Amino acid sequence: MAENTRTLADKILLVLKGLAMGAANKVPGVSGGVVAFVAGFYEEFIYSLQKVNLKAFKLFINFRWASFFRYINGSFLGLLILGMLISYFSVSKLLDYFLITHELYVWSLFFGMIIGSVVYIARTFKNWNASTLSFLVSGTLAGIAISLLPPSTQNDNLVFVFFCGIIGVSGMTLPGLSGSFILILLGNYVLLLVDSVNTLFDTFIHIFNNDYSFFNDPIHMRLLTVLIVFSVGSLVGMVSLSHLLGYVLKQYKNQTFASIIGFIVGSLGVVWPWKHKIYKSDTVGKLLIDNNGNPILDHFERYFPELNTNTYIALLWIILGIAVVLYLDFIGNKTTK
Repeated sequence: MAENTRTLADKILLVLKGLAMGAANKVPGVSGGVVAFVAGFYEEFIYSLQKVNLKAFKLFINFRWASFFRYINGSFLGLLILGMLISYFSVSKLLDYFLITHELYVWSLFFGMIIGSVVYIARTFKNWNASTLSFLVSGTLAGIAISLLPPSTQNDNLVFVFFCGIIGVSGMTLPGLSGSFILILLGNYVLLLVDSVNTLFDTFIHIFNNDYSFFNDPIHMRLLTVLIVFSVGSLVGMVSLSHLLGYVLKQYKNQTFASIIGFIVGSLGVVWPWKHKIYKSDTVGKLLIDNNGNPILDHFERYFPELNTNTYIALLWIILGIAVVLYLDFIGNKTTK
């Protein structure tokens, strides 16, 4: 959509979509890219990121900022990113709280959203043939394989953190591939998406209260450094992946979409609501902990639920998740007419 044709309602909706992308990308097993894909702006998102290239850099350093802003579809990207930033300091904190207090219902909601995504995409995708079916199967197997990998331990080496940024942002650009779940596998989910983000929030509170004592806190400053390096890695990853995906979408659009559907199907096992967390322990059964004193996650043990009140409520949350996706589909169709 041309920037000068966006109404105030369109702009508010883009911020809300960015908020949904940011919140979804922080939940292990859920991909922010699914929100973009289902809400109908995935291709514009990828092609806009592609515009962050050498030509854009030349426009920027030559102070042609208005041309730069138009060239990169700045209104679209800016509003989405604004929503993502708001998400990390609002919705994400709520998600952190509810994942602790009502974990079953949160997983049920996102399980329903992924089911709704599969139904929506499969219904709208019409180009099924031997080639696309093979990519569907490959994408599904890849999603399942990733979900079965064991988590690693936490590592705050800055080179590794930069690499985590490149990998972690994959959920924004690759629907079905959860960046936050990849960070769990790499052992750095808590460090990068909880501790460092909370430290940045605390930094703003300190500055607002005219308190700069955090400069003398080595742990606080280390976490800020980690967050900066992670953010730079994420930016590099988002732009570089968008160029790759932009080319693939142009050359192999049907195969790419079939693979995305497969990834989403494969991710269902990751967000199965009924599961226990199994932590690593030594030979005598003592839990192993990371540098922050947290037990180290080994794997999830999934089970089928008993029929009780909690299960019925969880099923209602699954239905709500499906309804949310269908509503996003409705809004996407309405705004494109």
